[in-house]
Amino acid sequence: MSSKKDYAATRPVHWADISAEKIVREKGAPAERVHAHYTCASGITPSGTVHIGNFREIISVELVVRALRDRGYAARFIYSWDDYDVFRKVPSNIPNREAFEHYLRMPITLVPDPAGAEESFARANERELERLLEVVGVEPEYIYQADRYRSSAYAEGIRTALAKRQRIRAVLNEHRSEPLPQDWWPVSVFSSFTNKDTTTVLDWDGEWSVTYRCEETGNCETIDLRSTSLAKLPWRIDWPMRWAYESVDFEPAGKDHHSEGGSFDTARGVVREVYEFEPPVTFQYEFLSIKGRGGKISSSSGEVIGLREVLEVYQPEVIRYLFAGTRPNTEFAISFDLDVIKIYEDYDKCERIYFGQQQVNEKRKAKEVRVYELSQVRDVPVRMAPQLSFRHLCTEVQIADGDILKALELALGADGVAALSADERRRLEQRAECALVWVRRFAPEDYRFELAGAGSAPVSLQALEQAAVQRVVELVEQRFEELDEKQLQQELYNLAREVGIESKALFLAMYRVLIGKEQGPRLAGFLKTIGRERCLEILQKYR
Repeated sequence: MSSKKDYAATRPVHWADISAEKIVREKGAPAERVHAHYTCASGITPSGTVHIGNFREIISVELVVRALRDRGYAARFIYSWDDYDVFRKVPSNIPNREAFEHYLRMPITLVPDPAGAEESFARANERELERLLEVVGVEPEYIYQADRYRSSAYAEGIRTALAKRQRIRAVLNEHRSEPLPQDWWPVSVFSSFTNKDTTTVLDWDGEWSVTYRCEETGNCETIDLRSTSLAKLPWRIDWPMRWAYESVDFEPAGKDHHSEGGSFDTARGVVREVYEFEPPVTFQYEFLSIKGRGGKISSSSGEVIGLREVLEVYQPEVIRYLFAGTRPNTEFAISFDLDVIKIYEDYDKCERIYFGQQQVNEKRKAKEVRVYELSQVRDVPVRMAPQLSFRHLCTEVQIADGDILKALELALGADGVAALSADERRRLEQRAECALVWVRRFAPEDYRFELAGAGSAPVSLQALEQAAVQRVVELVEQRFEELDEKQLQQELYNLAREVGIESKALFLAMYRVLIGKEQGPRLAGFLKTIGRERCLEILQKYR
């Protein structure tokens, strides 16, 4: 197939392209703007493992950034780690939880890494996600808010909030059942005596000095916003301040933030009234659910399904496909049950459509082509590699006793594996590894098996079963290589009839002999996958 078309000259068919056009329309063409590029933003507090629900926002922004770039626009993708937020709750998966209660109300960057590998709990969570995001082709510019606040980069923004605190108070009160008190201040301070935010702001001199009292020690102190590392804006003011500071053009948010009177509503009002900046283009994304395994999506509790767990079962391209192929405002489940097989089949169909190996109508083709492009971690492949179905790989990795290379050779032959490009082989190895994890940990029991060993004791067979299995041994020994799968299946039916046994009874006996179960993969294909030599190793004791 030819290289990717010029999307600037085409009508958008994908939601990411539609969003990109909306950004340009509402924020102005590059020639009309102060900045020639468009800034797209996302971010989160690293208070625990970043779960797959949070990933939906990250990948949604990345897809829109790709759409902007594909249409010829410069786009900046920033991801903010809100690591100067307060450590509010000890996650349940942290060992020695009582010791970590000492750090409650301190900045997350001051909480030690429970594993002792990183300089802080925040950095451990950040580094984990940054490594995984690279695997799925998401490479934003990371901004660490603790560094920003500690360097007083936001001193002007804090001073503006203090100067216009009555306007901020009015905006926030519009969405509150009880108004904020008259002595409310739009700034919080970490105590230099305890490192905690258990402080009360007492005064502001109208310029750069803020006086506060530490409630735990009773000490008072005056700090200079231009040099302090202690002052911080609360979330509902911090967010709009950063929109203005970074000139953010686009940032989506979950339905909790987009609810009436939620943080997006108040941020929109604050950024206009206080920072005199138009809020970014946005959309609301739906939450995700998990299907087929235990656990719920929650960072602070520690009971999470993160990107790492999803990558154990899904190739990076298939994870991207799940999100690229689903509108952000549509709820869906990340599945670990039998749906995994269908999701891989849908991705493979999308790939065949892209390369013209499966025909669909033009409207469907345009959509599938764009989804396939956006599903790729980086460049789109120049050719379609051999497709190995996830379902069959589940059989092959078990026959190969978990040996990934052997499983690929069972599927493609040694010459077929040797003919793969490095990228094609990497992708197929990833898929085989995912199949091995899925079948061992999540697949229904009837998908799992272990081939009998050459030295294992023979199973007990009735006379007709014994006679039929002996005929199968002869068939494998004499004609196995000359028969294809369909012909072999027919021969199995023929010999059952000749022996005088029901074909179903023969198949049951063969499954007991091969894997110690009464059902398994389609028998002829199973025998072909096992191969003549391995079949004879198992069956020779039934001669």
